[in-house]
Amino acid sequence: MRKKCQILGAPVQTGASQPGCLMGPAALRTAGLPEMLTCMGWDVTDLGDMQPDAVTVEAHPNMAVHNLAETVGWTRSLSDAAFKAAQSCDFPVFLGGDHSLSAGTVSGVARSAAQKGRPLFVLWLDAHPDLHTPGSTASGNLHGTPVAYFTGRPGFEAFPELTHPVDPKNICMMGIRSVDPAEAKNIDRLGITVHDMRAIDECGVAAPLREFLDNVIAANGLLHVSFDVDFLDPSIAPAVGTTVPGGCTFREAHLIMEMLHDSGLVSSLDLVELNPFLDERGRTARLLTDLTASLFGRRVLDRKTGSF
Repeated sequence: MRKKCQILGAPVQTGASQPGCLMGPAALRTAGLPEMLTCMGWDVTDLGDMQPDAVTVEAHPNMAVHNLAETVGWTRSLSDAAFKAAQSCDFPVFLGGDHSLSAGTVSGVARSAAQKGRPLFVLWLDAHPDLHTPGSTASGNLHGTPVAYFTGRPGFEAFPELTHPVDPKNICMMGIRSVDPAEAKNIDRLGITVHDMRAIDECGVAAPLREFLDNVIAANGLLHVSFDVDFLDPSIAPAVGTTVPGGCTFREAHLIMEMLHDSGLVSSLDLVELNPFLDERGRTARLLTDLTASLFGRRVLDRKTGSF
């Protein structure tokens, strides 16, 4: 029996500083992501693009914060949609959209995991830890806050009530290389496992990822992967508004995805911060599609020669 995958587009750009992320879902579809999943043997249903709930919130005391009501509306609608998708299919894939969408997707799949009696683990592939609260962010860009929200940090009173926060000790961050002081304090306080780019340079990606996957297995957990384009080096993935030099290479990223497939643990996926306005002839969208294929089981021996 073919496993069921649901695709949900989340054209969110209210959390980012540059416009363009709302085109991300369309670019990934154009790059052939749904057809690739079908070819990989999955029964794929594309549910189209979500819309935010209409909400009204009071202005935040931190005057830097912008688009608060829109981000809260997206969090509410995506949390409900992610919960329903995780309950009704084997593997939901969320196409972004900026990373603020993960406040909704992760909280939704965490609620589904709890109903199944299993803890949720999160692999956060990103240049940034996104551990600000609305009160601590200096930029006011709320794509820097989702991890703080779904781990239950205070300061999110305007957001939907969090019924099943993710245990910070169930989070592994890889590729980190841009951390603000307030975020660094939260990392130390919460005990989140972080493998920054220096650690990856010294030890590679396989050993730390294998250790994390062993923890998921020991806890009989479900694993959500949140993949930000800026996890990758901008030389291979230019289509992102938050480029940070020194990111993961093409081969490191594929190895991570291949190991994740081999583990059989991944149950949901975010693909975020793709900004087609900044891309080079669809190069980044095609790379994300190719990496997703590795996560779903495409082997090196199956990969055909292509051009960029």
